[in-house]
Amino acid sequence: MGEATARTLEGRTAAPPPSEERADRPPAEGAAARRAGLRGLRSPRRPRLWFEVLLIAVSYWIYSLVRNAVPEQRAAALRNADWIWRAEHTLHIAVESSVNHAVNSVTWLIVGMNYYYATLHFVLTIGVLVWLYRRHPGRYAAGRLALFATTAVALLGYYLFPLAPPRLMSGEHFIDTVVVHHTWGSMASGNLADMSNQYAAMPSMHIGWSTWCGVIIAMVARPVWAKVLGLLYPLATLVVIVSTANHFWLDAVGGLLCLAFGFAASFLWFGATPGRLRQHVA
Repeated sequence: MGEATARTLEGRTAAPPPSEERADRPPAEGAAARRAGLRGLRSPRRPRLWFEVLLIAVSYWIYSLVRNAVPEQRAAALRNADWIWRAEHTLHIAVESSVNHAVNSVTWLIVGMNYYYATLHFVLTIGVLVWLYRRHPGRYAAGRLALFATTAVALLGYYLFPLAPPRLMSGEHFIDTVVVHHTWGSMASGNLADMSNQYAAMPSMHIGWSTWCGVIIAMVARPVWAKVLGLLYPLATLVVIVSTANHFWLDAVGGLLCLAFGFAASFLWFGATPGRLRQHVA
């Protein structure tokens, strides 16, 4: 019995403790495991419907909350609008007033633009997200990240550079087309003005989101006609935001800069543009 006990104890002491096993593992092996874990996080995976719906709803709620919580600095916003207007005159691109008056003279056209401004901004953006989710799940996460990063950085613009839209400037004779034609349009016009920050014109997310839609469609869609329509959509949106006196040309430039940041963030995380990723994932 004594010999058996000795053999058992000897056998126990022969096996190295788990801590020693971990200590003997090469450092490179642990680093490789960490890199593999990071690659797993960055690899596109099939999106889950309940999570995406919840994420989009919560994210838009937070975006609206923060955007509308920015103090409505009317005096600063009007000063910045005057500065933008003078800068555009210097650049010889200050034609917003002429475009606004010309399009406003065609009632059916400007009314259609009012409804375009109020609806397509949301409808088409959600539509492209749903299309990516259903038809291109491997590219969905990269496209969604680009859109979310674009929207997030836009909040800095609203906070740091309050800007009145042209229709709220005094002495420049811009026409608020929603008010004049009694259409349900911009959240910052007419009866809906109290629900939105009217001095958050820079950058223009109508341009940021519409160009995101156009770029994603051009990257991912196969038919040439779909690519062409995708690229025409932000151009049509640009005409609409200027014709309705909701934005300056330079607001659109701000929206494009935010979008460039969004796609850069997506590229840095996934290592490729959405169009370069696989259409389907396991």
